[in-house]
Amino acid sequence: MPNDTLIAARGVTKVYQTKDGPVESLKPLDFSIREGEFISVVGPSGCGKSTLLKMVAGLLPTSGGMLTLAGKPINGPQRDVGIVFQSAVLLAWRSVLDNILLQAEMRRMPMQQAREKARQLMAMTGLAGFEGKYPWQLSGGMQQRASICRALLHDPAVLLMDEPFGALDAMTREKMNLELQRIWSQSKKTVLLITHSIPEAIFLSDRVIVMSERPGSIAAVYDIDLPRQRTLDMMGSPEFSEYAKKVRAHFYSQGILDH
Repeated sequence: MPNDTLIAARGVTKVYQTKDGPVESLKPLDFSIREGEFISVVGPSGCGKSTLLKMVAGLLPTSGGMLTLAGKPINGPQRDVGIVFQSAVLLAWRSVLDNILLQAEMRRMPMQQAREKARQLMAMTGLAGFEGKYPWQLSGGMQQRASICRALLHDPAVLLMDEPFGALDAMTREKMNLELQRIWSQSKKTVLLITHSIPEAIFLSDRVIVMSERPGSIAAVYDIDLPRQRTLDMMGSPEFSEYAKKVRAHFYSQGILDH
């Protein structure tokens, strides 16, 4: 295993116990994520993508195998992880700054330092000047920026993102893809992104993990050899189209997409 591996899965499985008996959600998974990598996971609905993300966060236990973060088994919620969900999950009665500082309150961080860090993150994500605004005064994209700031406030090594732009319109989503690429390149975090969007996965990632239908398994892993920084124009390039075609072929073969 390379010594820069940050997250490693070896034979990781997930089985849910139901009244009708055990239900297999994830077949044995083997993968590793290097420090500073941007990895996306794509797959059909119900294949266990979000389950995998919750296991990496320590919010769900594994049923078998070994899942490690920085060489240590993941048992319970991880301090060195930040999570961004599909919904921004902002409290309507708190200002944007106070929503971000909720992370500091929960982790009992020194408040003066946390406030300074929050303002730095807001400047980095284009939210400077919106500290006193409330969530309902922000667009969907700006709400998600605040959510990303909150997830980064305690300076985690890993940023986990579960369909963070799935509820946004197409143009806002493209803008947020550019924004996330910039935030990732500046913050040097390791990112694991769950998405249904094949173009989004290819645009953002160093590698794309393709999952099969439930019970989920890894069908393929593609290295995305496109130059950084990436531009939206690249989505029209033959190289980009070839990657998209390869990933899509997995879902055609499973009958998930119509030709």
